[in-house]
Amino acid sequence: MIDEYLGELDRRLHGCGRFKADLLEEARDGLHDAADAYRAGGWSDEDAQRRAVADFGPAAVVARDYQAELGMLSGVRTLWKLVLGVPAMQIAWDYARILTFGEWTKLSTPTPEWYRVIAHATHGAVFVVPVIGVIALVGIRWLSRRLDAVRLARFCGALIALAVGINLASVGLVIGSTGLVDVSRLFLSVPCVLLMVAWVLLSVRLVVLARRSWGGYATIVA
Repeated sequence: MIDEYLGELDRRLHGCGRFKADLLEEARDGLHDAADAYRAGGWSDEDAQRRAVADFGPAAVVARDYQAELGMLSGVRTLWKLVLGVPAMQIAWDYARILTFGEWTKLSTPTPEWYRVIAHATHGAVFVVPVIGVIALVGIRWLSRRLDAVRLARFCGALIALAVGINLASVGLVIGSTGLVDVSRLFLSVPCVLLMVAWVLLSVRLVVLARRSWGGYATIVA
């Protein structure tokens, strides 16, 4: 009975395998403890398991709450990548450019005014992303006492989508506009190229994580 119940929970949950396994293990321990208590009270093994499962709640209801928790755990992990990873990439690239190429005055082609505006905007956006991430992390902690798990997970998912979208747009805009002005600026030095590739890969990874989290939130209402 307990194994069948856990199997149904497993089928209903979607998300990080490690987090999911932890939740299922927690449920297994709780169910077996409850069944042991019923057996100690004189119930048969089958009846003890049936009562433990009934006390735990319908699988559909429990899975809804567990799915929200899974989404939160994955979301918080993504938020930390946004808070730490995105500005780290920008800072590392700036230092690599200074150390391996030098000042912007060494460029051989003129810089259009519209490009300066885009460069400043994208540079600022890089630091807006971790601010959104910090707001989300603080908001989750504060709202955890005021919202249920489902609404809290959706709040987290919305801010993750916003931050990831801003980061992806800024990376795409700076690469695209730089290519229009002077493609060689994308290849100032080998370290700069490697860091730009790493930044693009991080941005893609963040999109994947955000989609997984949002997919998990979507299953909450299923």
